[in-house]
Amino acid sequence: MAVRIRMKKLGRRHRPFYRICVTDARRPRDGRMLEELGTYDPLIPETDARAILNGERIAYWLSVGAQPSEKVGVLIKKYGADGSHLEAQRQALDRLAQSRRRTAPVVVAPAAGDTPAEEPAETEGAAAE
Repeated sequence: MAVRIRMKKLGRRHRPFYRICVTDARRPRDGRMLEELGTYDPLIPETDARAILNGERIAYWLSVGAQPSEKVGVLIKKYGADGSHLEAQRQALDRLAQSRRRTAPVVVAPAAGDTPAEEPAETEGAAAE
């Protein structure tokens, strides 16, 4: 069986998302896969944060003879187990996580004694004294 490491397209129109997977070369692009090895999201603004790979499993499949496609070969060279852009990827993922934390909505619940119905009662009680 000829085994390939290639991308499987998911997502919707104008919003592509890819899984990097191991599959039989004779199967269709989006057909049955043997194992998922990572993801690639081309719409993430941080270039180095787009690909997330499982380097250990990629090394295994390459050792048993799986052939990567051209695009996946480039991603493995950059972000695989011994990739050339691993430090830049870590920094990009950290920046992305920080920006997501900053944009998370903050919901502030009022304290137990800060209800508007209780405030006038307190002022009336203070005026009576």
